[in-house]
Amino acid sequence: PETIPLTVVYEDDDILVVDKPAGLTVHPAPAHPAHTLVNAVLARCPEVSSVDASLRPGVVHRLDKDTSGLMVVAKNKEAHMNLAAQLKKRRVRKKYWVLVKGSPSREEGTIAAPLGRHPKDRKRMAVVPQGREAYTSYKVLKRLGKYSLIEAAPQTGRTHQIRVHFSSIGCPVAGDAVYGVRLPYLDRQFLHAFLLGFRLPTSGDYVEFRSELPPDLQQALEQVYRDSLE
Repeated sequence: PETIPLTVVYEDDDILVVDKPAGLTVHPAPAHPAHTLVNAVLARCPEVSSVDASLRPGVVHRLDKDTSGLMVVAKNKEAHMNLAAQLKKRRVRKKYWVLVKGSPSREEGTIAAPLGRHPKDRKRMAVVPQGREAYTSYKVLKRLGKYSLIEAAPQTGRTHQIRVHFSSIGCPVAGDAVYGVRLPYLDRQFLHAFLLGFRLPTSGDYVEFRSELPPDLQQALEQVYRDSLE
């Protein structure tokens, strides 16, 4: 447990919905045992440690360290199993705002490309023929000169899915140091989980949460817009 400020969007006896800031890793690993979202959640809700004995208690789905936005954490085993089942059946709604270099050829569509470990670099993911199936639906919200603001809705939850999928169609994510292109005025990838919808584990009621674009991405977007006018 570690006292790290958490933006809690919703909480009940079963779950916690948080708005994760960029730069915060979700769960501990040998390389970063402390200062993670899990440490912060355990400080607030010690009961989460009983969900499972792993380094990621309560974590049902993840966001990359430098991705901001909404996440749900389970506070007990029943809620964890229920949410995991909803994810597996693709019943959880997730939408992201993403800024990419270039522009997709269509206003909206679905990227269907299997993902797996990169054959030459195990730390990276790649589109590979024998990979796990992965689908990302998208629509172009605004074309801004050399960039496009996109609403992306991943139907599956593969590691780095949105980042690799857009790179694979020639529209790499702005600010992404691994798969994308650097953006001079942003020191992280432009990727924000702005919508999260699912059924509450106990009542079965559908709930949906939204998150505003964080200030760093808002400023970067305004700069891209200004550049597009020149």
